[in-house]
Amino acid sequence: MERKHERLATPWAAGVAGVVFAILMAATIVLVRIALPAGGKDATVDAGQRGAVRAALELLPFAGIAFLWFMGALREQAGEGEDRFVSTVFLGSGLVFVGTLFGAAASAGSVLDESQQHPPFGRDFAYALLTTYAMRMAAVFVITTSSIGRRLGAFPRPLVVLGYLAGLTLLVVGANVPWSELVFPAWALVLSLNILWGRRPVGPRPATPT
Repeated sequence: MERKHERLATPWAAGVAGVVFAILMAATIVLVRIALPAGGKDATVDAGQRGAVRAALELLPFAGIAFLWFMGALREQAGEGEDRFVSTVFLGSGLVFVGTLFGAAASAGSVLDESQQHPPFGRDFAYALLTTYAMRMAAVFVITTSSIGRRLGAFPRPLVVLGYLAGLTLLVVGANVPWSELVFPAWALVLSLNILWGRRPVGPRPATPT
């Protein structure tokens, strides 16, 4: 009975974690784009830009934790019906995404060094990790998640098509189009809201007259 209760609660956990991740990740991307609009190639970073980077660094760990919870809840929801090959790619891409995300956060700390008069290597490295490599892993995660949802019949067809389009956009476009990184948290938000909507509580049945 306890195991069954955990299974029933999994979609709700996945939906809530996905919404939290989407909000935190979108806020992080917006702050980074505002602070480093040219990819960190400007010669100086003013106090306002450093404040935006500092705020992004505060949000990133929580975004990563929420994503791990989101990923775990999705995998639990798939249960024994998941394909081993696809689930391995799903798990690997998610873990690499989080590792790349934390690596970008560690490197971005160089932007806060006011003594630097030229763009440090760490700034460009962090920008590339976040907008290029992390988003490529996010693309693989989106595509494999959509594939699992399609195979199990857990996602409606429009959501599966949206997932494939979002994954291809992140995979092909990358950092070449500014703000394209927001496709990933937008997809996570749509997926999470769909999961929560599917788990909305059903009202009590009207009493039958006796």
